[in-house]
Amino acid sequence: MLADAREMIALATRISEHSSESGTVRIAHIFELQTSRIVADAFGAAYPDIRLVERSLDSQRQLDALLDNRLDVAILRVTAAMTARNPTGWRFHRLRLEPMYLVGRPGDPAKASASLFERPVEVFADAPASGLYNAHGDYLTTFERHAGMSMRWLGNPGAFGHCVAAVRRATDSGYVLEFESYAVRYGAAGIPIHRPAELQPYYPWCIAWRDEPHNTAVANFLGIAEHTARQRNWHLPPHHPVQPWVPPDDPTDSSQAAAATSAPRPRQ
Repeated sequence: MLADAREMIALATRISEHSSESGTVRIAHIFELQTSRIVADAFGAAYPDIRLVERSLDSQRQLDALLDNRLDVAILRVTAAMTARNPTGWRFHRLRLEPMYLVGRPGDPAKASASLFERPVEVFADAPASGLYNAHGDYLTTFERHAGMSMRWLGNPGAFGHCVAAVRRATDSGYVLEFESYAVRYGAAGIPIHRPAELQPYYPWCIAWRDEPHNTAVANFLGIAEHTARQRNWHLPPHHPVQPWVPPDDPTDSSQAAAATSAPRPRQ
């Protein structure tokens, strides 16, 4: 009965919000990280008559909402576990490799890079035993094992303002491993940020959609996302002397997956 009810709700949502080409695209953001917002801004500039309905959902909940027809497009981290649990019904490909930075403490000297091992490294994320572990945590655990380090897990305060307040309150030495989306904001707040000296981790963002025919608005959103990624050089990391790192089991690292899941081009 639960599965039937979900199917009926999805059908009713499609009829009420999405049955015509009149233009609603439902997307979600993960906290204040900027990848989805940049794409939404580009789409809004190109198609001002199309209405964006935006929500805040983490990666797993975005995928659940996408498959339940509560989102039209998801911008998320895809994990091997997600593809194993949901082998059909959706398609995806890599949209961006976002570099991670080390955020220092207020008053630290400015420098371009810092060692992953000169201070304890902290992360604003929920630890594996917390019951709130998610795709971001999975990424961090894999990096922790690869780098041979043990990080401090600080929990997930969500909004950037809470994160920067926690860094300002800290009385001990450490670096916070953060997304570029947040790192530039720490820098603007006067807190030094550094590239990792030994290894440059990149966070793989994907764009995903249901494996079914799209209306014009959704197809155009997917096209704008790809155009934005090419324009901003999101697909390939910039030339950098430090070895880049992406989780070895990342599903989007497969050329077969990329070839099989290319997004449709925008329709005029």
